[in-house]
Amino acid sequence: MEGPVEERLCGKMKIGCGLHRYNLRDVFTWSLLKTILMGQVLSLLICGTAVSCEYLTHAKVETPMLQSFLNYALLLFTYTTHLSTRTGDRNILQILKTNWWKYLGMAIADVEANYTVVKAYQFTTLTSIQLLDCFVIPVLMLLSWFFLKTRYRVIHFVAVAVCLLGVGAMVGADILAGRDQGSTSDVLLGDGLVLLSAVLYAISNMCQEHTVKNLSRVEFLGMMGLFGTLISGVQLVVLETRAVGEIKWDVHISMLFVVYTLCMYALYSFMPVVVKMTSATAVNLSLLTADLFSLFCGLFLFMYKFSALYIVSFVVITVGFIMFNAVPTYSVLPEEPTEASDDPEAQSSSDQLLLSADNDTQRTETLTANDTP
Repeated sequence: MEGPVEERLCGKMKIGCGLHRYNLRDVFTWSLLKTILMGQVLSLLICGTAVSCEYLTHAKVETPMLQSFLNYALLLFTYTTHLSTRTGDRNILQILKTNWWKYLGMAIADVEANYTVVKAYQFTTLTSIQLLDCFVIPVLMLLSWFFLKTRYRVIHFVAVAVCLLGVGAMVGADILAGRDQGSTSDVLLGDGLVLLSAVLYAISNMCQEHTVKNLSRVEFLGMMGLFGTLISGVQLVVLETRAVGEIKWDVHISMLFVVYTLCMYALYSFMPVVVKMTSATAVNLSLLTADLFSLFCGLFLFMYKFSALYIVSFVVITVGFIMFNAVPTYSVLPEEPTEASDDPEAQSSSDQLLLSADNDTQRTETLTANDTP
């Protein structure tokens, strides 16, 4: 009798985790490999911004708002210009007339998230920032649950826990290597700024996922370029006029600004593509390896001390990311009809998600009935 009982228990556990209809051949697909590779490309782009910022810091250049402004201005020049040529219901004038306040709020969240996390380095340590910055993932999952109606299975929560263990290994390696850099002038304020940045990033990423999946990537980036340029431009004039005037411009400094801006522009342009394929939560999990890429670069560029825990951390985070993407999340039926979209793929994607959820429910009920003696 023990055999059938154990089989029923295992079956019910697989149903709860979302693994009841998956085997290794279903999990390790070309789609998953492509998702992993694209996520690591995003991490490499963030690594490029981190390395260029490190060189700018060594050159006594600390102008985070100027750097953000250049990125938003480039988005404005390309995507907003392209959006302005669009005709039909979703032209730029119609968007501004009906949804300007939504995109303004989204841009404020994005601009201030970038600014507050950089500002936090003046008050707290690198270790605190690395740990607290992970707060964006649970906040994003919570926001997605309530606003995007995303539903997670047990395996997804386990995967997030595995990724966070990998971050813990990375932070431990930093401490052992003596890289607990940063200030301790006001740790409480610095930690608060990091948490605020995490919440703002979560809001921005959730809005990005909704926009690119239901409307279009060009609309999101065009509006982000327009409002991001305005907001960061005002803050640049107010906060960094003197710092910008003190920069000793030469070829080296100029190239660092170019590298940073191009990496950020590529990150903003490419990230919505990955978000549309997966989710904002999955993308943030993949970005946990960005600090590791920066550390690997630092081993050669800034003579950081190597630790085997860095390799362990990378492997653990990658395993957690694979676990999260092995079983897809699903969305429940919205209470109200969603806004019309010009992108036919958005409606098709939404229908597929709902159909997947219905099929999962039917299979779960069938398997549960079959397990009943």
